[in-house]
Amino acid sequence: MSDRNKGIILLLISSFGFAMMAAFVKLSGDVPTIQKTMFRNGVSAIISFGFVMYYKERLFGKKENQKFLLLRSALGTLGIIFYFYAIDHLVLSDADMLNKLSPFLLIIFSALFLKEKARRFQIVAIIIAFIGTLLIIKPQFSVETIPYISGLLSAIFAAGAYTVLRVLGQREKFYTVVFYFSFFSTVVLLPFVIMFYEPMETKQLIYLLLAGVFATLGQFGLTVAYKFAPAREISIFFYSTVVYSALISIVLFGQIPDAWSIIGYIIIFSASFYMFLRNNHEAKKLKKRDLQTSH
Repeated sequence: MSDRNKGIILLLISSFGFAMMAAFVKLSGDVPTIQKTMFRNGVSAIISFGFVMYYKERLFGKKENQKFLLLRSALGTLGIIFYFYAIDHLVLSDADMLNKLSPFLLIIFSALFLKEKARRFQIVAIIIAFIGTLLIIKPQFSVETIPYISGLLSAIFAAGAYTVLRVLGQREKFYTVVFYFSFFSTVVLLPFVIMFYEPMETKQLIYLLLAGVFATLGQFGLTVAYKFAPAREISIFFYSTVVYSALISIVLFGQIPDAWSIIGYIIIFSASFYMFLRNNHEAKKLKKRDLQTSH
């Protein structure tokens, strides 16, 4: 099997992991969002701790990377809190698609903070994706809009976290980064959970522990997938999460996205697909030019 196909399979597994995580978070019911986040990340911390110990790596990374690891963890924690709030209050696939705006926002942040020039086709894709977002949110400037704004904020903070990961690059092992983030968020959220703790039924606790297991599967699958193939070649397959989430919404929760949301999904997916094709085209052109230069 080619590395590219391995990457695609891992991304599909990762997408399934994240979709199941979202489903278990929603199934856990009326537990405070911060409590849900802490349990989810606590499980990830335990699993990633095992990996760090097995490979005899540093738990908290290298000294020179601390500011990046801290910033990535802070942004990631905020991203998950907003995402979980959106999951609790929206149709699952709506919350998921809003969160999937992060690749577009990553282009903007990379241009602003990493001085990576945004290409014209990327700007076009961002504008198209934004139009799709408006169809999902259907802005009314009422209380009902708050969960949608939360979904949008989850994408903004996720894109911020991914931007910092770009800076970190290969400086740290992926399981060290996952452990640092999970441990950081668990420790930061623990005082709030103690202050506002809501007793849980055994069933709710099991759902949250399963959310943590599937989140870790998603996180590891995503990280390893991009080691097999560049993001530009396979990232489009990560949008399969929305398909899984839509099916879970219908089967488990009896929630069907409305027509405007479905049109919004199609527009955002089309923008992603357009960007995917253009990135591959640009990569092939560059490869061809390099071959001609070497000869």
